[in-house]
Amino acid sequence: MSIGELLAATVPMVRTLNLAYLETTPEKAVLALPDQSEYRNHVGGPHAGAMFTLGESASGAIVLAAFGDQLSRAVPLPVNAEIAFKKIALGPVTATATLGRPIAEVIAELDAGERPEFPVSVAIRREDGAVTGEMTVVWTLRPNG
Repeated sequence: MSIGELLAATVPMVRTLNLAYLETTPEKAVLALPDQSEYRNHVGGPHAGAMFTLGESASGAIVLAAFGDQLSRAVPLPVNAEIAFKKIALGPVTATATLGRPIAEVIAELDAGERPEFPVSVAIRREDGAVTGEMTVVWTLRPNG
């Protein structure tokens, strides 16, 4: 089962918004939010909350792809998130997440007994490729016990 299939099966909000996992690797996660009338805002595009959920979900997917092998000793948790809306998003949108620090560097901090934090950058785009939103989610790996 892929990370996308796992998250779609276990995270109710992913199913509610019908998010699709297009790519989930340690280098990049790409999710899609289809155009759905029930989640449109007052200008006809996806509601800000739906786009936030799309971006946060993309960030979580890349975190699991990059650090899933560390789950026996640490829990990934979002620390904070910021989103900036750049242009009106109409129709379906995608979110592309990338890690802001090398995986080995984060794991080295975990190995040293620290609680590493690392940013995940997310670009939200409409079908014509225009960036409609930018998001940063700072994650941590909280050691177990």
